[in-house]
Amino acid sequence: MHLPEGFAVVTPYIFAEAAEDYVRFLKAAFGAHEVGRSMAPNGRIANCQLRFGTTTIMVSDASEDFPASRAALYLYVADADAAMAQAAGAGAEKIMDVGDMPYGDRQGGVRDPSGNIWWISQRLTADPYF
Repeated sequence: MHLPEGFAVVTPYIFAEAAEDYVRFLKAAFGAHEVGRSMAPNGRIANCQLRFGTTTIMVSDASEDFPASRAALYLYVADADAAMAQAAGAGAEKIMDVGDMPYGDRQGGVRDPSGNIWWISQRLTADPYF
């Protein structure tokens, strides 16, 4: 099986109202890098690919045929406290304070302007089972 670079077997695909604004948010909040984009004839985003480290997600403008979708995403970062502050500064709503979890992550949560939940986590242990 061939997978494009940066894609996984399962790749999140989010339909968002005002996708252009949402793409700007993802760049400002989480440091996403745009790696590809195609536009519909009406000037709306047909598909925008955004890379987060080694992972890619796709974003499109919502429409009547493809209404806005909601997702919960788990994002690993080097510093959960700093990443939470950056996301809040970009317009995310805090839904859970950062704290050390019993499964080995330091984690907080935000809801983005499109209603998606992001669990922002920093791995504290190298143990894969903790």
